[in-house]
Amino acid sequence: MAKKASDFRYNTGETKVPWAAVGEDYNAADLMEVIKFLMQGDGEDYDALVSEIKEKVYALSKIANPPGKLSLGDKVEEAEKAVDKFLGTTGSLFLTNCTAGFEIAGKYANLKEGDEVIVPAITFVATMAYPLAIGAKLVFADVDPITLNMDPKDVEKKITPKTKMIIPVHLGGYPVDMDAIMAIAKKHDIVVLEDAAHAFGAEYKGKKIGTIGDFTSFSFHEVKNITSFGEGGILTTTIPEMKDQMKLSRFLGLDFSRKIKDWLYDISPIKGKYGPAVAGNASTTELQGLGLKLQLDRYDKILAERRAAAAYLTKRFAENDAIIPQDLGNDDIVPSFHLYLLEIDPQKAGGDIQLLKKKLEEKGVTQIAHFGPLYRFNVLRPFGYDEDEIAKTCPVCEEAFYKRFTHLPVYGLTEEQLIYMADAVLESIDEMQKGI
Repeated sequence: MAKKASDFRYNTGETKVPWAAVGEDYNAADLMEVIKFLMQGDGEDYDALVSEIKEKVYALSKIANPPGKLSLGDKVEEAEKAVDKFLGTTGSLFLTNCTAGFEIAGKYANLKEGDEVIVPAITFVATMAYPLAIGAKLVFADVDPITLNMDPKDVEKKITPKTKMIIPVHLGGYPVDMDAIMAIAKKHDIVVLEDAAHAFGAEYKGKKIGTIGDFTSFSFHEVKNITSFGEGGILTTTIPEMKDQMKLSRFLGLDFSRKIKDWLYDISPIKGKYGPAVAGNASTTELQGLGLKLQLDRYDKILAERRAAAAYLTKRFAENDAIIPQDLGNDDIVPSFHLYLLEIDPQKAGGDIQLLKKKLEEKGVTQIAHFGPLYRFNVLRPFGYDEDEIAKTCPVCEEAFYKRFTHLPVYGLTEEQLIYMADAVLESIDEMQKGI
């Protein structure tokens, strides 16, 4: 392999005294531990194969070279290009996690103390973490009674002159009504950050999620549809002037297009909507990039399996009109089916979701309302938020969470497990209706 021109950071070129970019290389023994971690097992057959692989790995190590770079290199770039091809975007940014994308978008919006950010009443705490941390005011929008996504009508009611950002969340991978959200944002000149942690691959009116809002942040945490070795995220933007600043935003504003006197580079600010902002560090590793690319290569199959499972459950649940099954979408709405949304009509079911959850637990069915009302968390109280007063402004959230919905898994299940889960839900509802 031909060496690149000399570069002190990456031990390239011909030098008398090199400077290795990687302080301590991983060796064959380390690789064996990685193999055993990724392919766990026990027993004589397992131990015998591990010994055989170990012999080969140690032999390979004698003729192989360690990577010259472990972070922000070719594999990260390959993952970003693969994501761009899949989404139809340009300049996507691979980050340590989805939450890092929220922070970059918040810095572009120049969020500061006293600014208002509208978030849905039901989502994960990461959605509100950055605004809360910098002293911005969180305003909780109520949710749609069917999708549990942010209700645009309630968003409109809660806009004030201080509103700087709206964060719609595609809960479970089901797209929010983005036309309505974007119209509101345009009318009031507000930045839209899509929390698409669940929605990689989802589509809205012929557009992939990731190509609509000002920013969209995806998650590749270990529980998501695909992962990048346990953690990672992608940030996309539709703001032309921000595309050129994405990489500055990821790594402390490191700017090789400029140099200070007698040095190699400059540090540049993010050019935000209203003024400059300082970038943070969300650097990603080459292994994460490789992991994402490998799973993305088979993502169509993963999505197909999830959609097939969701379709089966929806068909089965049509047997009892007390169940409001997951909407499978249509030509305009294509969910990613990260979660299966199971809702019930408590009056028709003979009881609320808490009773159904208890019955499902007794039958060995793992399920949970994946997120709770954000305003109920203790982290908000020291900042002056009154959960009961906020609850009064989110009546649909209160009723849906405590009485109507839970989430079911739709991936990694055998056919028998899927059938058993559907049977268990139907049997439990039947028991509730009979008062058993």
